[in-house]
Amino acid sequence: MFIDQVKITARAGKGGDGMVAFRREKFVPLGGPAGGDGGRGGNITLRVDEGLRTLMDFRYKHIFKAQNGERGMNKGMTGRGAKDTFISVPPGTTVRDVETDALLADLTENGQEVIIAKGGRGGRGNIHFASPKNPAPEISENGEPGIERQVSLELKVLADVGLIGFPSVGKSTLLSVITSAKPKIGAYQFTTLVPNLGMVRLDDDRSFAVADMPGLIEGASNGVGLGIEFLRHIERTRVLLHLVDMSGVDEQDPFADFGKINHELEKYDPSLLKRPQLIVATKMDMPNSAENLENFKLKLAETKAKDTAIFPISALTHQGLTPLLQQAADLLDKTPSFPLYQDEEPASEKLYEYKADQPDFTVTKDEEGTFVVAGERVERLYKMTNLDRDESLMRFARQIRGMGVDDALRKNGAKNGDLVSILDFTFEFVE
Repeated sequence: MFIDQVKITARAGKGGDGMVAFRREKFVPLGGPAGGDGGRGGNITLRVDEGLRTLMDFRYKHIFKAQNGERGMNKGMTGRGAKDTFISVPPGTTVRDVETDALLADLTENGQEVIIAKGGRGGRGNIHFASPKNPAPEISENGEPGIERQVSLELKVLADVGLIGFPSVGKSTLLSVITSAKPKIGAYQFTTLVPNLGMVRLDDDRSFAVADMPGLIEGASNGVGLGIEFLRHIERTRVLLHLVDMSGVDEQDPFADFGKINHELEKYDPSLLKRPQLIVATKMDMPNSAENLENFKLKLAETKAKDTAIFPISALTHQGLTPLLQQAADLLDKTPSFPLYQDEEPASEKLYEYKADQPDFTVTKDEEGTFVVAGERVERLYKMTNLDRDESLMRFARQIRGMGVDDALRKNGAKNGDLVSILDFTFEFVE
């Protein structure tokens, strides 16, 4: 099964909690604090594996969790950091944040890595909170929560040469002849439902990857047929072989078919027409093919594509295959590797969208009259507070007071005895 679009949830590991501990050696009076820090939580990292060709591994597993860091230890020892969780993806995978649709990475090279969810740092032990006023603090931090993010993975097949054309023009047959690939071949439209890949190896030791692109018909860029389901895979090919059926068996005009396919490419992405393109006249073993090819050449001579090379072939008899493959290899030698065909002229202006700073917290009132304090920063402080230690709780109270939470509660009408909640922690408001 070919799967080229998935959504996954990545949950990075939480940092280990810091420790409250004191030196207790026999001959060390007033030894002081000795609680170590927690270890770092594990990251979620995507890594390119050139042995993969689809995203099928994500068919049944959509949630990935990294390990948490270890707690801090006595004698100021830091807990062990968690190992990162690596997820293998095929080359050609683009990664986007589901919530913002921002492009996080474009993974094209074997071994390339990107962190999509960063693990939390370890909480500090009480060794960090000693001061002249408080030489023996019973304060430690919990580990920082890891990032949780939902990302979408989209595969765009990486191939040197792409075979394009209407259904049943002979793309799969040609691929099966010039490579060891075994695509499904049938005398009906949409035999090919997924991109097929194969490797061509020439006598001069040059080699390149070829992909058979399915689903191109008139209106594909608007969703007709297989729609744009596989048009995106053509974006990663460097040279296009445009196959045109010259047999006339289906009473189709070869030149009209040629124009329709190029029109669909232009509507999807105009830069696709800038790529080197060879016209492959297929099924030349049929009776009317030679006459249809001459008519095709006459019509082509009146268009902008008049200089495009034409290669008559017959996959059945292997006629004309060697010159075609040699020319494709020559074009690849002259064509830059990915990324391709970026606009040569830099944009004269760039639009920056202003985003207002998010407040540290918000204060609302629920149906039961409880004041609810919410916000990324205040919730993060709460999660990193050790609720088992009174000194840590007092420190948390000072921190949120310094953020202005007390003043905001008063402005919203909070009085002595009113309940205030931050996540699952509820306390009374005291003036």
